[in-house]
Amino acid sequence: MTMTRFAPITAVSLLVSALGLAAPAFGQAPPRQAPANRAEIQLSFSPVVRKAAPAVVNVYGARVEQVRNPFFEDPIFRRFFGDRGGGSGPRREEVARSLGSGVVADRSGLVITNNHVVDGMTEVKIALADRREFEVDIILRDPRTDLAVLKIKGAPPDLAVLDIGDSEALEVGDLVLAIGNPFGVGQTVTQGIVSALARSQVGVSDYQSFVQTDAAINPGNSGGALVDMNGRLVGINTAIFSRSGGSHGIGFAIPTAMVRLVLESARSGSQVVRRPWFGATLQPVTAELMESLGLTRPAGALVVNTVANSPAARAGLKPGDLITGVDGHPVNDPDGFGYRFGIRPVGGSTTLQVTRERRPMTVTVALERAPEGPRDAEVMTGPSPFQGATVTTLSPAIAEEVRVSHRNEGVVVTKVEPGSPAQQIGLQPGDLVLGVNGAEIKSPGELQRATAQRSRLWRFQIDRQGQVINSMTGG
Repeated sequence: MTMTRFAPITAVSLLVSALGLAAPAFGQAPPRQAPANRAEIQLSFSPVVRKAAPAVVNVYGARVEQVRNPFFEDPIFRRFFGDRGGGSGPRREEVARSLGSGVVADRSGLVITNNHVVDGMTEVKIALADRREFEVDIILRDPRTDLAVLKIKGAPPDLAVLDIGDSEALEVGDLVLAIGNPFGVGQTVTQGIVSALARSQVGVSDYQSFVQTDAAINPGNSGGALVDMNGRLVGINTAIFSRSGGSHGIGFAIPTAMVRLVLESARSGSQVVRRPWFGATLQPVTAELMESLGLTRPAGALVVNTVANSPAARAGLKPGDLITGVDGHPVNDPDGFGYRFGIRPVGGSTTLQVTRERRPMTVTVALERAPEGPRDAEVMTGPSPFQGATVTTLSPAIAEEVRVSHRNEGVVVTKVEPGSPAQQIGLQPGDLVLGVNGAEIKSPGELQRATAQRSRLWRFQIDRQGQVINSMTGG
């Protein structure tokens, strides 16, 4: 079973017709009841579709790529014909395309979609449900939530907008509709229920607390809308479990509690999401740990260590503390904590429910942004295995961006060029460079100087999420 992300939408209306229920005021949960007779079973969803579908758009992305002839990767071919230009070989241009969905969330022309739909794309357009097309700017990308915000150029005054609902009010069994463009056939509506809430361990983003639904979601639905029976957005469709690439009735949507945070950052003019910094490494509770902690079930996020002067450290959290809740919301694992803490607005504080040495207690943690440091990024260009890596001095803010939780100083890799020597030796964003050929590395400049001259043999030490890796490669 694999996890599949999607990509598309156009404009052909499908499905359904008339649920005639008055929408309650926002914030009030509507009464829930099962159909009482055949007439109620024959009611239609068309009023909900008419309200929501016009605000769901197609997202088209494209970029031009330089593609090398695969023959030049064959060592026998290269033996007879040489490297042809230093090993690069002749290249041809190909256009890579992405097709997905998006949701208009603001009358000024803000569109929310999945980051993977527009990732790496240089030309992006959207098509409204009535087939009008517009160019857009990508004003914010957030790989950590797999969300991106687009801005329509010259947004029309009659732009349809989808109201954002409260994903926190959803209950398992609630009816929902998924609107998107499966397989690129045109705008399509499918119906189902909320199958589960707070799904983590899905593996498609850092902040995992997904709404699971059995409404049919297929490739092409990425960035599309999951709406409730009041025609309000409650999630952005983002992934499916599938063996074949098609829907098997297990789809996942990013809840609107997270969508709001990303949109507010875009509205404020920020190109990054403003989220609170915690400053601690957490681990899940295993069955073995459960017994030693005196728990009846393996749930919670266990504190492994804290970063000096971080909100977690200043709140008095210690290794061995078990976080069981955030503001009264239960926490089952580190992913659940990351989501609950991450959707809090910066400013003020939040209360954590903690168990220390089997005694319950509450801890107040400040909600503040990670401190910035020097943005001194350097692209490694010397004749070394690090060529093609972008490195910078680690600060709490950069540590948050590249997902380093156990340190807030050092030299960190933030980007690795595809096909570069750095990628070939396995460097990854988030790796900390500790030393090269016996020289300790404390700044990007020191790394640049240590790798400026050729060497027959390279020895280097990398810290990857707390594990020190000693490597060696030829020059």
